[in-house]
Amino acid sequence: MTEKIADSTIAGQVELVIRRLDSLSTLPCVVVRFLSQVLPTQASPSALAETIESAPALTAKIFLAFHQQGLSFTGETPSVRRALDKLPAHIVRDAVLSVKVSHPFDDGPDSSGTLRRKQLIQHSLAVACCAKDIAEIISPQINSQLAYSAGLLHDIGKLALEEAMPKSFARIVEEAKSQKTSTCAIERKHLGTDHTILGKRLAEKWHLPNAIGLSIWLHHSDTMAISQNMPEARIAQIVQLADFVARRCGIGQSGSYDSPDSPEQIAQSLAIAPEQLERITRDLPATVERKSEVLGLNLPNAATAYCDSLHTAAARLARDDSELSGENRRLQTASSHFDFVKDFLSSINSNAGALDIAENFAVRWQNFYQTGTVCLYLVPPVGSKTIEAVIVETLAKTKIVYLNAPADSWPMPKTPANKFAILDADGYVDWLFEGLDVDFDLSQTKLLPLLSDGREIGAIVFELRYPADTEMFREHFKAAASVGGFILDMALTSCRRQRFAEQFAQLLARPKTAQQQAVLTGSLDGLAEMAGGAAHELNNPLSVISGRAQLLAEAESDPEKIRMLKQIQQNTGEISAIIDDLMTFAKPPVAKPAQVDIKQMLDEAVQLTSQKKNVEHINVQIEVGDGLKNVFVDSAQIASAVANVICNSLESYTDKMGPIKITADAGESADVVKLQISDLGCGMDAETVKKATQPFFCGQAAGRKRGMGLAHAQRLIELNNGSLQITSRPGTGTTVTISLPCK
Repeated sequence: MTEKIADSTIAGQVELVIRRLDSLSTLPCVVVRFLSQVLPTQASPSALAETIESAPALTAKIFLAFHQQGLSFTGETPSVRRALDKLPAHIVRDAVLSVKVSHPFDDGPDSSGTLRRKQLIQHSLAVACCAKDIAEIISPQINSQLAYSAGLLHDIGKLALEEAMPKSFARIVEEAKSQKTSTCAIERKHLGTDHTILGKRLAEKWHLPNAIGLSIWLHHSDTMAISQNMPEARIAQIVQLADFVARRCGIGQSGSYDSPDSPEQIAQSLAIAPEQLERITRDLPATVERKSEVLGLNLPNAATAYCDSLHTAAARLARDDSELSGENRRLQTASSHFDFVKDFLSSINSNAGALDIAENFAVRWQNFYQTGTVCLYLVPPVGSKTIEAVIVETLAKTKIVYLNAPADSWPMPKTPANKFAILDADGYVDWLFEGLDVDFDLSQTKLLPLLSDGREIGAIVFELRYPADTEMFREHFKAAASVGGFILDMALTSCRRQRFAEQFAQLLARPKTAQQQAVLTGSLDGLAEMAGGAAHELNNPLSVISGRAQLLAEAESDPEKIRMLKQIQQNTGEISAIIDDLMTFAKPPVAKPAQVDIKQMLDEAVQLTSQKKNVEHINVQIEVGDGLKNVFVDSAQIASAVANVICNSLESYTDKMGPIKITADAGESADVVKLQISDLGCGMDAETVKKATQPFFCGQAAGRKRGMGLAHAQRLIELNNGSLQITSRPGTGTTVTISLPCK
């Protein structure tokens, strides 16, 4: 090796070689430890974390993987443990297994490369443990886990040189030993750079935390002077002191042979007492020995153990691959049926009627299962004798037909407890075949009930061209039929509610009293009184119908008639619920205002919303201005009104979870508090905003909601001498502004 100082060209070439490293390599014994922890079914996460955070190569790789996954330590102190908590298990496994193994079959007594790397790692472990102990004493100035990682990685520049240029690095170490000097001086002499600069470059490339990068770069500098003007460099001062202590203890071999300066001055600047430094020095060898055992640095026959571990891992992976292949085949079959359901659901228009959906489903059923003619018919509504049906003949040619329901029987075949069944259609629905102008091959025709929550919605009848496949497709038929039944049930329910709303609107359009006439002129009080009167008139006949149906059911023995009577009770109950909404709107309790803390009232509103939505958490952010006055309102009524507004905001999101922001500030008048409830949902156009607080108006598909939430909210707020205003734009969200009096 020449004696002249290397020029900048050599330094640039060395940096280029080092920066090409994707990671440091690790020792075979470390891989043995890692595989022994990830292969068992019940792996210990804490043991795995201890192995990773004790190996410089694995620690650096985890920090890099953390960055590559788009994660960050915002508001947290960087540490390997926190990174492992946030990273998916398979990312951790893949990151560690991607680390190269150095000298896997060179671990004998004369293997200088492996021995030198072990000694470097032991030295790094000693510096890490010592830095952690120092940081714990001066806490909270420096986090001990961060100090540990900084100490572990402080010499990654040396580890990189040993890996990329093993022979040159060995000669540098020998020259430093013969001259009793530091490797930095010899590195700069022959390479034009040193391991601190190279380590800094790697820290930048691998996105190590900034504090760790500083300690790698500055731990051989005058850290006392630097930290006076650069407090963030204090961690480098800790690592420098830890490096002095580790070299004094003779743990591992750093490759530097200069006599360390007295560490007492650095310890004093860090407020470390002499007896504390003495205790750290005394306990350090035992601590490092335990960490060495974690990494298996003293593992005998590491090459043999490495081969055994690879063999075990290969066998495990082969078994897993076989199981995954079988599962993949099963999933591919299930996936195709899932695609049928997914395509059907994605094709549904929110405004589509039940018959349109039935036609869509029947066509897809024929195409997917390659059946012959298909007929899907719907159970007629109560009191109707007409059955709606869809016929799909060859090449997806469809037609809608209306059939007379059988006079002497229910149009649905009976199945045990109204459960799914695959029936031979012949003999079950003869009335259907007689009413259709279509020829079915009855020997191949099957019938499936379409159920929703155990209730009959309709049935699908089809020619199965491969009868032997019936049992093979049973579960898939069941899943598809369940989805079809559920969606059709929703459409039919929507249709019933829409018709009721239309009938109710007609009722409102017939003014008979002065109060009803006031509705037409825009008076909310008039509308409320009219609604109360209408509700009273509707409730009486409904009570009679429900009561008579109950009496008849109790006296009836025919199960079918009992079912029909109970259906009457259920429907009258649904109407009664609507009437209850109407009565509450018409005659709310008299407001009992009192001085109320605005934050407490908003918290109650959020809790009430959670109860209404039956969820534990809603993404609501509440901001109350400083020094805000109490409001003079009925707390229960306003909390209920605000909860209705929040529920309406949640409905504007597809996932119905938020976010929603609520701010409370002083209004333009000193005696008014202004609440603003904002969402980022679908928003409303101007026409919808105008009608949003009208009773029974709903911007969603007809029948899905009663449309009383905002009407109730405005009613309660105005009863408390407040006001409600809505501003919204489609696609940008909605803001509801509520003004409440302070006295």
